[in-house]
Amino acid sequence: MEVQGKIKLIGDIKTFGSNGFQKREMVVTTEEQYPQHIMIEFVQDKCSLLDAFQVGQPVKVGVNLRGREWVSPQGETKYFNSIQGWRIENLAAQQPSGGSNVPPPDQFEPASDLNEEDYDDLPF
Repeated sequence: MEVQGKIKLIGDIKTFGSNGFQKREMVVTTEEQYPQHIMIEFVQDKCSLLDAFQVGQPVKVGVNLRGREWVSPQGETKYFNSIQGWRIENLAAQQPSGGSNVPPPDQFEPASDLNEEDYDDLPF
């Protein structure tokens, strides 16, 4: 799956536990009729992917939906979901800066005024 929008927030890397588990969160705001603020977490070696990005940049983020079950000490079962990022692309870099590869209008030779009769060379 992918999430596309502008970066609203990039958090710091947080380390948890004695094994050094790392997590970094970002928020992407979608650009649609009703914008959504989607929190995406990057874990372990994927945390460093966010180093090259800044707030305000348009991005496309490859994500996986994760879900887990947890049973409390009282025996109550709860379910948690997370959105985990694994790839991020800068969309501004993909947009062509000058439009298409068509030369500017002043580089075209002007068309001469021709009669339509000159073009009536169809065989039927």
